[in-house]
Amino acid sequence: MSPTTILQSLPDIPVKEALPRLLAALETNTRVVLEAPPGAGKTTLVPLALLEAVWRNDGKILVLEPRRLATRGAAQRMSDLMNEPLGQTVGYWVRMEHVVSNKTRVEVVTEGILTRLIQDDPALEGIAAIIFDEFHERNLQADLGLALALDAQAELRPDLRILVMSATLDAVTIGKWLDAPVITSEGRQYPVETYYLSPSEVAGAGNWPAERLGNLVPKAIRKALTDEPEGDLLVFLPGMGEMRRVATQLEGKLAPTIDLHILHGDLQLSKQMAAIQPAPKGRRKIVLATSIAETSLTIEGVKIVIDGGYSRVPKFVPRTGLTTLATIAVSKAAADQRRGRAGRLGPGVCYRLWSNADQLQLAQRQNPEICEADLTGLALELAMWGVKDAAALNWLDVPPAAAMALSRDLLLRLEAIDTNRNATAHGKAIASLGLSPRLGHLVIRGKEFGFGATACALAALLSEKDILKQLETGRGNALPDLPLRLEILTGKRPPIPGFVLDENALRRVREQAQHLMQRTRATNETIKPDTAGILTALAYPDRLAQRESSGRVRLVTGQRAALPTELFGEAEFYSIAHLEIGNQPRVLLAAPLNKSELLEHFTAQLEELDEVKFDEATGRVTARKITRLGALILQETNQPNPDAEQVAAILLQAFQEKGIEKLPWSEQALKTRQRLVFLQQLSPELWPDVSDKALEETMELWLLPHLVGLRTIEQVARLDFNEMLLSNLSWEQRQVMDRLAPTHLEVPSGSRIALDYTDPTTPVLAVRLQEVFGMLDTPRIGCGKVPLLIHLLSPASRPVQVTRDLRSFWTSGYFDVRKDLRGRYPKHFWPDDPLAAVPTRGTKKRPQ
Repeated sequence: MSPTTILQSLPDIPVKEALPRLLAALETNTRVVLEAPPGAGKTTLVPLALLEAVWRNDGKILVLEPRRLATRGAAQRMSDLMNEPLGQTVGYWVRMEHVVSNKTRVEVVTEGILTRLIQDDPALEGIAAIIFDEFHERNLQADLGLALALDAQAELRPDLRILVMSATLDAVTIGKWLDAPVITSEGRQYPVETYYLSPSEVAGAGNWPAERLGNLVPKAIRKALTDEPEGDLLVFLPGMGEMRRVATQLEGKLAPTIDLHILHGDLQLSKQMAAIQPAPKGRRKIVLATSIAETSLTIEGVKIVIDGGYSRVPKFVPRTGLTTLATIAVSKAAADQRRGRAGRLGPGVCYRLWSNADQLQLAQRQNPEICEADLTGLALELAMWGVKDAAALNWLDVPPAAAMALSRDLLLRLEAIDTNRNATAHGKAIASLGLSPRLGHLVIRGKEFGFGATACALAALLSEKDILKQLETGRGNALPDLPLRLEILTGKRPPIPGFVLDENALRRVREQAQHLMQRTRATNETIKPDTAGILTALAYPDRLAQRESSGRVRLVTGQRAALPTELFGEAEFYSIAHLEIGNQPRVLLAAPLNKSELLEHFTAQLEELDEVKFDEATGRVTARKITRLGALILQETNQPNPDAEQVAAILLQAFQEKGIEKLPWSEQALKTRQRLVFLQQLSPELWPDVSDKALEETMELWLLPHLVGLRTIEQVARLDFNEMLLSNLSWEQRQVMDRLAPTHLEVPSGSRIALDYTDPTTPVLAVRLQEVFGMLDTPRIGCGKVPLLIHLLSPASRPVQVTRDLRSFWTSGYFDVRKDLRGRYPKHFWPDDPLAAVPTRGTKKRPQ
């Protein structure tokens, strides 16, 4: 077909009316934004229309798509419009598939391919335009590709056309950001009747996404098939697990004329195409799909959409350095995209499995991936581009600084960048493989170690879904044994009771492994499962672990996690590839490795130090020389004669952390402290402050010198703490102290009774009543300033009266007490006149 007739020959679909305006804008502008609603045909028609542009000068037009399935589908539809086979005017390029020829002028590629092209040739020779399709999805690779393309345009290719196409993103905002005109296609969307659930239906469906979808989706499918006599169904679910569970619930319950399909990017191409193509005449189909079906992918025959209301997105957690898949509520923009799939061919119906009230609570748009993803790959690409500060490029959303810092730290450990943030030769080799930096490092270093085939197989295993699923639940990762999975790839492992192979995942892993082996020329090597540990450690040096107990490991970061170590013979060290975080972190994939492998391959990260610390369990300071990798202890040797001053400092620190009350105070020392506190209250300027706060703040002065030469709590307990308290008092002060705050007081019976200064504001004299007969007034201490609080005791030493006014007690209270005590203690002397009576310590017969 001649290029001059292309525009006229394009089908009459909504976006066609905007094409002349778009072509005119691109004649005078190198950046343009096209806004067109879902189903307008922009993916198919716009690239073909640009073939007629004069400025193209026979250059290629690159069309970026977010997914492989959409990439193939868009290329196929354009080739059909050109009446040509794929690979002629229109070709495509996805991972492990490149269908082009020297005639290809429109090349549909996945977003990551553009990054490789622009890194290899920053001037993009031979490329006239780049179309960023479905930019509203805000994928990380699309943001990166656009930032690099804008930089290349500014510095090397001022003639390069950049066209950003979006269905639901704010085109005006993008136009202002890019300083580009916005061309709008009104489109032609057929009406879609939308149904919501009632609040009671939502409330009765369950609290968790999997529970809700399991209860609501099969019911909604049956209702739609009954209420809508024609049209195919497209059902949106978050992931493969939910799709399989719904498919299982529908098995055997559908009419013979209804076909059930699962649409997922990991399935074989033939199964994907079966889901996309029209149903045979007289039949209907149900397509269970993820968000892959939201946008440019056309699924023939769909008039009914059932939206489960959830999507699954990666969430990077900077605190742990881990990425998890989170199931979140769909955004309003994505929900509108999904509903629009029912109105592409004619009037349609959309069943939303949430309430009207829930709809109001949905976020307008999902956060862009660049704000929530692991940015290690992006950081490496920027280093290769020569950008040391991400903010130097033109971003719609600048990459978060915290995530970028973590990514650069990891790249340093992987030797992909140097300390100046420049990409190393190793880093460039990693990027060329099209894997994440972790797995690229694994493949390259594994090949250098002589384990190339194993490294390729392991990288393929870790980049795809798990090949093992538990029969009972259908879920993966129930058996966290990486060597076992490598054995399965060799074909030498017998079936595992309770588990089944995921044939689709196994096929993809083998294809990926074979592709990597060809790239690295490791095709003649054999897979060695026993090297899984050290190879995994290369990719995940931040997830090395050491067994603490059976079923529990400590990571190099210090974090703890559950791992059934008995599966690995209770090995001491492990490499962890996948970790499920939460209140109780759990290891999902791991392999054992030897201490010798850690010592050999992580020499630069090892730390040798003399450790002196207080052991709470034994109550002593221990000293050892250790070789450490983060929180992992690889070697340790006890040190019999550590530095005495360092030991003393550790002991002091232990007591400082415990608090002053935990010191091994003797009873005498405690009483001395109480007396000093009493005196300090009387005359603060004359007596030292021995309160808890004061002693804690000055422990280095009064305690540390006495700890030198000691190592245990038991030895510290032998110290004379009483003398420590008195050491700063002169001989004269000690004499005054004994007069003002005596330890004992002699009472009329002749007994020397100890005074109690527990409450320094109220010293106590606890004495048996009979021993103070004849004592008229309350004794005073502190130069007569402080009356003692007298606890008058029975012969059994139980309090019968508490008073500060002894004189008043003899004249009034005594007689009531006497009446009670005389009955209970008849052998004791209870005089009528206590002031005239002889004090006694015994009974009538033995007054003592």
